[in-house]
Amino acid sequence: MLDDHLKSEVTRKRLRDGLAAPYIDEFADWLYKQGFKPIVLEQKLRYLAIFMDWLQEHGFNITSIVEGTSACKKSVAKGRKLYSRGVNKLSIVNASKFIVFLQEQDVLVRPKPNLKPHEQWPLLGEFRSWSILNKGIKETTLDLYETCLRDFVRVLGSEPEKYSAKLIRKFVIDRSKGHSKGRAQAIGVAIRSFLRFLLATGRCKESLISAVPTHSNPRLQSAPRYLTDSELKKVEKSCNGKDENGLRDKAIILLLTRLALRASDVANLTFDDIDWQNGRIRISGKSRRQEWLPLPQEVGDAILDYLTNGRSKLEFKEIFIRVDAPIQPLKRASVTHVVRSAFVRAGVKAKVNGAHTLRHSAATAMLDKGVSLAGIGAVLRHRSFDTTGMYAKVDFNLLKEVQQPWPGVKLC
Repeated sequence: MLDDHLKSEVTRKRLRDGLAAPYIDEFADWLYKQGFKPIVLEQKLRYLAIFMDWLQEHGFNITSIVEGTSACKKSVAKGRKLYSRGVNKLSIVNASKFIVFLQEQDVLVRPKPNLKPHEQWPLLGEFRSWSILNKGIKETTLDLYETCLRDFVRVLGSEPEKYSAKLIRKFVIDRSKGHSKGRAQAIGVAIRSFLRFLLATGRCKESLISAVPTHSNPRLQSAPRYLTDSELKKVEKSCNGKDENGLRDKAIILLLTRLALRASDVANLTFDDIDWQNGRIRISGKSRRQEWLPLPQEVGDAILDYLTNGRSKLEFKEIFIRVDAPIQPLKRASVTHVVRSAFVRAGVKAKVNGAHTLRHSAATAMLDKGVSLAGIGAVLRHRSFDTTGMYAKVDFNLLKEVQQPWPGVKLC
């Protein structure tokens, strides 16, 4: 009800007597459910009242509110005197939220969403479904693939029987120009994955996969980029706030530094993934693999503190959610942003400001404590020992575990 969220009787009367009257009670509750704080919610309703007055004054109604918003933008763009009453940019922002609400209620026609590549191209739609079902590839990974595959299908067409090694090779080389080595490798991975799907469904020859150019990628070429122990302590200490942000960020940082999780692992963590009774946590990694890891006491306490004293009571299955409205679960990019903000607060300058730096740091810390490379690989859930082998570069003595014997020479 509007009366629960707006104190001003005058403003309530304006809204109840105006164009928004049939919907204003439900709209106020809709804003509240999104997690807006009372003072912010009241401000939004005040700005909406100003906009609805302007709309009615200029001859618009609910069905033409979208056109009215455009006209209001032009009016605001012409400028207004300082401290003068009337519509402003904030009025238009809140009008946009009211429009979204009306569209959800089917009062207004919803705009047609932009079609994604797999919706535009049936062949890419089949590839997406096949990859999820048979390979367990994540939706986010397939979204990255599609940025390249969309152009691939546009150039070579949607009839795989007409593909040739020459056309495929030319596309990959042209598409890779101007990109970094890492991006060029990612383009090759996407094309090969797509061609394997075509091969598995009997639409192309195996030789076409070999036509995709490869980029040199020497194993163990680079050392992991990690933080020192003192830098890690600074980052963790920067998240000691007792507000919603501080409690949430502390739990996230400890998960990354103690368990070496990926940003996506943290973002996808749900209440069902924590077994409090047995002190363990379930991680749903790549290719639909699920593994249980021990939950350290410090990490468990931080999560519990956040759930008890920091997290909004809105119902989401995901553990970590936004602090500011609209309240919704964190995405992988949001977790990375939490890490970057912690680096800034701690005054730590990392070569790569992201969650993966903490994953490398956790692995390096285990190495310093004498954990074997096999043990580190188990915690990091590496499928190949070669992947874990790069951590040996931070400890010369452990290089013996990954070195290969020279033919005819006996190692010491």
